[in-house]
Amino acid sequence: MAFLLEASTLEDSLDLAFSAVQWIQFVMATLSVIGSSSLIAYAVFQNIQKSPEMRPLFYLSFSDLLLGICWLIEALLYGTPTANKDIICYNLQAVGQIFYISSFLYTINYIWYLYKELRMKHNQSGQSTFPLVIDNTCRVGQIAIILSSLIPLLLMIPVFCLGNASECFRNFSQSHRCILIYSPPSAMAELLPSANTSVCNTLYFYGLAIFLASFLLSLLTIVVLLIQAQMLYKKFVKSTGFLGSEQWAVIHIVEQRVRYYPVAFFCCWGPAVILMVIKLIKPQDTKLHMALYILQALTASSQGLLNCGVYGWTQYKFFQLKQEARRDVDTQTPLLCSQKRLYNRGQEPLESALPSATNSSTIL
Repeated sequence: MAFLLEASTLEDSLDLAFSAVQWIQFVMATLSVIGSSSLIAYAVFQNIQKSPEMRPLFYLSFSDLLLGICWLIEALLYGTPTANKDIICYNLQAVGQIFYISSFLYTINYIWYLYKELRMKHNQSGQSTFPLVIDNTCRVGQIAIILSSLIPLLLMIPVFCLGNASECFRNFSQSHRCILIYSPPSAMAELLPSANTSVCNTLYFYGLAIFLASFLLSLLTIVVLLIQAQMLYKKFVKSTGFLGSEQWAVIHIVEQRVRYYPVAFFCCWGPAVILMVIKLIKPQDTKLHMALYILQALTASSQGLLNCGVYGWTQYKFFQLKQEARRDVDTQTPLLCSQKRLYNRGQEPLESALPSATNSSTIL
């Protein structure tokens, strides 16, 4: 009797937790859609979406936008009687997986570009950089963006084809499974023929393995780029060469973005990864699972909002630093200004050899 009472209490707690997850996911997904669409609109209106820096960020924001729409639809479907709801939820989650794996890869692309920009600035401050190196960097970036779109789609083809053919969507007959990432096969899946059950279990672990592997590989790559960028920035700080105030502003903001985008990435997906690992070890729902469900809804749905926030804040700091630099120029003595003009004339051959590099640096 006590066991039945405890089970009933846990079930009621789960219903409350799932209801909270629905509303949190709805609010955060809405904010994420607004944030990512704002960044896209800013790039389009400024006509900088094709610039070397904005291109990977533009695609990252577009992926965040589509992912936010998926989260939003899933939250609206929760508790709503809809025809073929299990089929819609199954395919919607598969589409969502394409977008968040794409967002992992686009995040790597953007941080890699920022690191290359920082390294190019370092080379410019000490020695000339060959235009061929810059062209190769742009070409590699374009190929990486194409692969970031194709790889997730190719990886998810078995989930679409085999999953629908084997009727794995019956696993989504329970309403709360539409708002959870990678729910284990439910008791309803046991009603399927044994061959189909085996396929569905295999596809479940296949999708889980893809998500965890892509997250861990992305995290490892981002950490390596972050360490390399920090080492480069320390070389800048120790450098004795002359750099203008606006050049220092660009370098500082690039370093800030290299630092904060990985933080946003881990904050978004860290709780979801922890929840999946715990579900693999202990599938039965507990109070810890409920807390992680809520935390995952709060963070994973907010990727577009956080990315927009990081870009907006660093852009604001960039304009602030530029204004301070211009204010400093206005208060300098005529002798110091003339000395800087003479120095800059001596640097003109170096700057004219890299027109494309300097132009891309100003589009922050």
